[in-house]
Amino acid sequence: MSDSHLFDEFPEVSSQQWKQKIQYDLKGADYNETLVWDSPEGIGVKPFYHSEDLNGATIPSKESNQWYIAQSIYAGNANKANLKAKEVVNKGVESLIFTIPNAKINLVDLLQDIDLEKVPVHFNFQYMELESFEKLISQIKDSSARIHLHVDPIGNFARTGNWHQSENEDKRNLHKLLELSSFSKTIFPIGIDISLYQNAGSNIIQQLAYGLAHAHEYLSISPSISFIPTFKVAIGGNYFFEIAKTKALRWLWATLATAYGINEDCHIVAMPSKRNKTLYDYNVNMLRTTSECMSAILGGADTICNLPYDALYHKDNEFAERIARNQLVLLKEESYFGEVSHAAQGAYYIDSLTKQLAEKALDLFKQIEASGGFLDALTKGKIQQKIKESAAKEQLLFDENKTTLVGTNKFQNPDDKMNQDLELYPFMKKRSEKTQIIPITEKRLAEELEQKRLDNE
Repeated sequence: MSDSHLFDEFPEVSSQQWKQKIQYDLKGADYNETLVWDSPEGIGVKPFYHSEDLNGATIPSKESNQWYIAQSIYAGNANKANLKAKEVVNKGVESLIFTIPNAKINLVDLLQDIDLEKVPVHFNFQYMELESFEKLISQIKDSSARIHLHVDPIGNFARTGNWHQSENEDKRNLHKLLELSSFSKTIFPIGIDISLYQNAGSNIIQQLAYGLAHAHEYLSISPSISFIPTFKVAIGGNYFFEIAKTKALRWLWATLATAYGINEDCHIVAMPSKRNKTLYDYNVNMLRTTSECMSAILGGADTICNLPYDALYHKDNEFAERIARNQLVLLKEESYFGEVSHAAQGAYYIDSLTKQLAEKALDLFKQIEASGGFLDALTKGKIQQKIKESAAKEQLLFDENKTTLVGTNKFQNPDDKMNQDLELYPFMKKRSEKTQIIPITEKRLAEELEQKRLDNE
């Protein structure tokens, strides 16, 4: 008997038949009340899934299973950052993410002796100066180096409450940058930082819709110039939902890009969320980040940058960075997450979640566009208010111990002391400068509880 006919003798079982069997075994208990639970996104999660849940929909997936192990490096000093970059590349890092604080940093020195043909480089520019971008593009224009500039003036506006220069000037510079880089298929000028929304408390549907609307603003600035965006995504602790989120993001971009005649895929950079990370019992953060990196891989992220377990309270240090890097190396080399192609494809549960998240996010995106667009909603404070409401619901679940962070709001170790170990301020910082809008601010779930524990040490 051939494999294609292996199960021909067994009749197909419909979704309704499965449900009837479950209801019989419940002995009178209500199916929905007993076994179906609602996610924060308003999605009812069922005890089983069937092909009928997809209604014939085919969930698109990334063509390749390739993904890069990345490390973030603060480039306050170009020469020191360059030495560190070359060192970590020899220890398993496949892609580099440089944070550039100002235009004084010499990017030529920063990239010295790094094999740009093999190592994709991402830049997190904390400023917007066209001259710096021009020099960088001129330096690499004759190579096939893959460079992601992550220029994101709207993201800066959302995060800080101010434009780099002004709205019109930032948009003009962005248009010029798109023109400068349009000749290359390996220079990716635009970044869209969705991680901000997750770390501030947005639910998954909001993250996807805001990210899509954010991208649409850039498409509207230069509709005649095609570009491939780089989405920066924070991955939370809801394992299967986060797999579906990453898959849905790629699907949503493809839907939006098609409307502009763009046939290119996006690039997704994923990293663990800060929102569920804790100061106390900090080693549990390694379990959280491992799970979140797995979600990113199975969801089809292109580049994954892990978060060190002590990133909340310690300055950069070799030990924690090595542990974070090796978590990804182990997943890729010893757990074979770099070999399996489309591991999550065909899982009815994940595909159903992907479909529902994408549909709900697309509906919200359309509402935002119908009311004036993302930038208008941001300027009027509507986005900030929706994020605040979502964050408050999530915070209440944590405060009532319905959301558990082990070692923090449950199973605390009373001997765990942290007051003498703080090299960094681990809590939300209040901004004192004048802003044009209310900035979107990241805040962790455990902050208030941790502050009380620190006060009582």
